[in-house]
Amino acid sequence: MQTNSDTLITVFGGSGFLGRHVVRALAKRRYRIRVAVRRPELANYLQPLGTVGQIQAVQANLRYPASVEAAIRDASVAINLVGILFERGRQSFEAVQHFGAEQVALAANAHGARLLHVSAIGADEHSSSLYAQSKARGEQAVRAASPGAVIVRPSVVFGPEDDFFNRFGSLARFLPVLPLIGGGQTRLQPVYVVDVAEAIANLVESGAGAGKTYEFGGPEVSTMREIMEYVLAVTERRRLLMPLPFGLAKVQAWFTQFLPNPPLTPDQVELLRTDNVVSEEAIRTHRTLQGVGIAPASYEAIVPSYLWRFRKTGQFRTGRFA
Repeated sequence: MQTNSDTLITVFGGSGFLGRHVVRALAKRRYRIRVAVRRPELANYLQPLGTVGQIQAVQANLRYPASVEAAIRDASVAINLVGILFERGRQSFEAVQHFGAEQVALAANAHGARLLHVSAIGADEHSSSLYAQSKARGEQAVRAASPGAVIVRPSVVFGPEDDFFNRFGSLARFLPVLPLIGGGQTRLQPVYVVDVAEAIANLVESGAGAGKTYEFGGPEVSTMREIMEYVLAVTERRRLLMPLPFGLAKVQAWFTQFLPNPPLTPDQVELLRTDNVVSEEAIRTHRTLQGVGIAPASYEAIVPSYLWRFRKTGQFRTGRFA
């Protein structure tokens, strides 16, 4: 009888924000894990998450099919977590989130490996956002190459190392005015990174969901204004929240997109035109976190544990806003 320790899983993007939590969740279940990344020498920090020899980092680049095929060889399951929030050089949305997703699916199908592909809520080939378009084309390519693949669409993922709440907390430290793009009415459903990772591990372990698409969101649906107000309350900052029309936001983002780690790009402005919440269909068909046995954590229960570092007084609360 095969046990988890006999099963090899290849995780593409296993050293990223979501990836490290997925690797931890799989390691707890005693799977053998091959972490496929562009720079394996930078992924050695993952090894203490498991026992000796349980986690191995290998080189793979989704733009090079041969490296993808080599990384999947002998694996029973492949998980693709690779995604980018902005384009740089050859790392384009099309290359990573469409072509790259297709290569993983083709290799998984060729080697008889089950595939779990992480996309995003908002994936839409008709979207005005190139990010959302590439995510949708990636899903289509995955379905064509590996019809039994499980597709997971999370909303905005948060956690101690996130680029969401931390970004707003950082901006609130030095900007007297914080923009509310489109008036701050876009609705989001932030989901805890640990919950997403545990749900992925549950889907792997149960073998359920073949050919299905799941949508993962947290227990609260909040507008961008509500989220910004919450960040200011936790960080004890008084800042003016100024509505900024989408057109003006795109002009501003045109300049900031050239920064090494841009706070905003024109494509991200386009993403904010559409709500990012779990669909009614996913709820009705139980293809949600609750449907795979996870009770999602509220961001209000998690975020203060790491956003305190943006207060003037750190962990100590003054009761007065700066």
